[in-house]
Amino acid sequence: MEFNIGISKPLELQYRYFESHDSAMTFTILPSAAPPRVAREGSPSSETPFDSDGDIDTTQLPKRSKTDRKAITTPGEVVTEDPQWMRGHGTTASPGSTAILATVAGTLLRTNKLLSIQPLRARYTPEIGDLVVGRIVSVETKRWKVDLSAPLLAHLPLSAINLPGGILRKRTATDELAIRTFFSEGDLLVAEVQSVYQDGAASLHTRSLRYGKLRNGVFMRVSGTGGGGGVVRSRRQVWTVNTANGGGEVDVVLGVNGYIWICKHSRGELVASTEEAKKMNEITKMEEAVNESMYSNRNDEIGPQTRREIARLGGCVRALVENGVRVDEEMVMAAYGMSLEGDVTMEGVQEEEDEYMGGEKGTRVVAAALESVR
Repeated sequence: MEFNIGISKPLELQYRYFESHDSAMTFTILPSAAPPRVAREGSPSSETPFDSDGDIDTTQLPKRSKTDRKAITTPGEVVTEDPQWMRGHGTTASPGSTAILATVAGTLLRTNKLLSIQPLRARYTPEIGDLVVGRIVSVETKRWKVDLSAPLLAHLPLSAINLPGGILRKRTATDELAIRTFFSEGDLLVAEVQSVYQDGAASLHTRSLRYGKLRNGVFMRVSGTGGGGGVVRSRRQVWTVNTANGGGEVDVVLGVNGYIWICKHSRGELVASTEEAKKMNEITKMEEAVNESMYSNRNDEIGPQTRREIARLGGCVRALVENGVRVDEEMVMAAYGMSLEGDVTMEGVQEEEDEYMGGEKGTRVVAAALESVR
């Protein structure tokens, strides 16, 4: 009796077993043939390009070519029919099939096997640690409601702000009665997202010398982190610009939610009052330097040179947004530098000095700024 057993490597072995009647059984182990690969319909073939992680290249996901990363998907468009991909934000499953459809207009993103679509325009989604600029909408008991351009209004508790004089104590009924002396309806403030509730609403705090009420500047609203041109998360959201033409120092605050504040640098009094505290190496003295002026509603005197440079920086931000370029410290400073090099027309003729940065002039400034950062 003889048995054949297949394995992956050639090997031949004979084993004889002798029974009482002197008969023998022989075992022969033979190499097995590789099983044929059956390609499923819609699955990638052996010639399909793979990336470094072994994943399929997303350029073959849709029916139409996706070689251009900036290709826009439209609502109802079939992103892929391959069942190996999972659907994420901005997509939905087609009933009765394995196709994944787009639900918003935006760009296609891939995270391992997860497909999602980043919308061109979307409301801000709060995340812990984000620096945001907001507007007080209503004053309630022990808290304020703040508009952040998010689906829900944010909350700023009374216990999450600095008291005048930097006093660290429990909030009392007297503080609740004087709640409008800190912030009232319509006030602008810069704060940080401390936590996010289950329903998506954000809880803010201003317990830092960097945060608080905003004065002496201009407010701008652009698109946030949804997509396209707008404010993006970067290394620094707040910085001071040493402007040209005698404009002095100007602060730029880029809120991740798309709200921007450009103002005169008004920390001089605070810095002067904390110099002695720094020499004494007492950190608590710096907190005591916070005085009642931080909640004042009166603007300081701003010179015409400073106003002009504030307007120029604001024009640079608008030009970046109009041309679909990200708004961060690098691009704002590059556009500001290009705007100072001279207002020259396409024919090389010097234009009359003007702070308006829209239209053809803004396009030229943005193009030069993009070229300088490359």
